[in-house]
Amino acid sequence: MNTVPYTNINELFINGHWKKPATHQYEDVINPATEEVIGRAPLADVSDVELAIQSAREAFDHGPWPKMSFAERIEAMKRFRDCLKAHETDIGALLQAEVGSTYMLVKGLQFTGAIQALDYCIELAAQVKPTSNDVVVTPNLLDPTSSGTLGGAVTVHDAYGVVAGISAYNYPLLINMSKIAPALITGNCLVLKPSPHSPFSALLLGKIAEESGLPPGVLNIVTGGIEAGSTLTTDPRVDLISFTGSDTVGADILAQSAKNLKKVHLELGGKSAMIVRADANLQIAAGNAAFNFTLHAGQGCALLTRFIVHNSIRPMFVEAVKAVLGQLKVGDPADPQTMIGPLISEVALAKTEYYVQKALDEGARLVFGGQRPEGLEKGYFHNPTLFDDVNNASAVAQEEVFGPVGVIIGFDTDEEAIELANNSNFGLSGGIISEDKVAAFTMAKQLRTGDVKINGGTGGLFFQAPFGGYKRSGIGREFGPNWLNEYLLEKSIHYPIG
Repeated sequence: MNTVPYTNINELFINGHWKKPATHQYEDVINPATEEVIGRAPLADVSDVELAIQSAREAFDHGPWPKMSFAERIEAMKRFRDCLKAHETDIGALLQAEVGSTYMLVKGLQFTGAIQALDYCIELAAQVKPTSNDVVVTPNLLDPTSSGTLGGAVTVHDAYGVVAGISAYNYPLLINMSKIAPALITGNCLVLKPSPHSPFSALLLGKIAEESGLPPGVLNIVTGGIEAGSTLTTDPRVDLISFTGSDTVGADILAQSAKNLKKVHLELGGKSAMIVRADANLQIAAGNAAFNFTLHAGQGCALLTRFIVHNSIRPMFVEAVKAVLGQLKVGDPADPQTMIGPLISEVALAKTEYYVQKALDEGARLVFGGQRPEGLEKGYFHNPTLFDDVNNASAVAQEEVFGPVGVIIGFDTDEEAIELANNSNFGLSGGIISEDKVAAFTMAKQLRTGDVKINGGTGGLFFQAPFGGYKRSGIGREFGPNWLNEYLLEKSIHYPIG
C-alpha cells in the first residue's frame, strides 16, 4: 500500500474546489530513487486549463482579493504559511519520493527555502505604499492671466491580473512558492502548472489554500504537459506569465505570449563558471566546486559547473576536487548521510550519459566518475563526474547538462579567464576564488552574469539579493528588494490643488 503523503490527490484544484480531470486521464509519477510508482496524478486537458483561467479571471475582476488592502492580504498569506509549516514532515517525505531530494536539501532549500521566500514577500509587501511627487506650479493654459495651477501626482500600484505560473521539477515547492507568494500578495490571481514530474508537490498547495481560507479562484492548480502550458501562454485572459525551466521552452513561451503582449518573467538555464585564480585557497576552491556540480545531482540552473582554473594550480585543483568527491555518498535520498540523490527520470539519466560520452569523444580527460554507481541497480543514479583538459567551445562546456558533471578549463591571465567565462549563451551565476579580494571584485564586475559569488559568497542573503540572468538565462528578477515590482503595475494619478 502506498504511504507517500499527498500522492492520493487525484483531482485538480479550480475555483476553490476539487475537480476530476475532464478526460479522466491520469499519469504515473515515479520515485526516481526506486523506479516505483508513488501515485497517479490527474492530467488536465485544455478545457480544465481554460476553466482554471476563467476562475482566476472571475476572482480578479469581481472577487474580493484584489480589492483587499496589502495588510489584509498579508494576514491571509501568514495563515497560508502557518498551514504549510504544520505539514512540514509530510511534505518532506513527499519531496524525497517525488523528486529524489536528499535529507539535507529537504531541510534546506526544498522546504525551509519555500517558507523563507513567503516570509520575505510578506516583509516586502508591508513596505509597498503610494509615493507622492513634488507639488508644482504649472501654467494655466485656459487662463493665461492667472498665476498658474498648483498640483501634484501620486504613484499607486495595481496588480497585473491573472498570472500563469509554470514551474520546474528540481525545487518544486520553492519554485511554486516563488510564484504563489509574490503573485498573490500583490493582489493577482494565479493558475499554477507544475512540471509533470512533480505534480503532487503543487496539488498539495490546494489543500493549504483550503485550510488557510483563500477565496475561491485566487489560487488554481492544474497539471499537464505542453498542451496545457501553451493554453496558459496564449490565452488572452492571462496577463502575466512566470516560467522557470529551460531556455528552449522559455523562447517558445516568449513567442507564444507576443501576440497578446503579455508581461513575461523567465528564469531559465545556466552554464555558470567559477574562476579559480593562482592565489586561490585550494581547499575553498575544491569544496565549492564539488558542492556546486553535485548538489541535487547537478539539477540546478544556477550551479557552477565550469571551473576555469589557473594553469599553475590546475593539477593540484584536480586532485583536491577528486578527494572531496570521493567522500560524497550517492544513494537513497532518505538516508541523512546521502549527499547525492538520483536524477529525476530515465530521460535525464540518459542525457547525462550522452554528455559524458560526448565529452570523451571531444577529447576531454575523465578524472572522476563517468558511470552509474556500483550496487545501485535501481533508480536514476549517476556518479559525480569530473573532466579536465576541456575545450571551452565543446558541447559539455557550453550546453546545460542538468546532471552531476563538472568541467575544468585552464587559463593563464585574468583577461583570458573573463573571456572564457563570458563566452557562453548563458549568464545566470558565477564565482571567483581568490585571496586578492580587490582583484576578485574587479573581475566580478566584468562577468556578464546575474550574480557572482566571491570565495563562496555569503549564503545568508539568498532571498534578499536579486536572482536572474543575462542572455539566454532569462528575463526579469526573482527575490531582492524589487521582487514584487515584477507583479505590480505603476499608475500615476495627477490632481489639482488650486
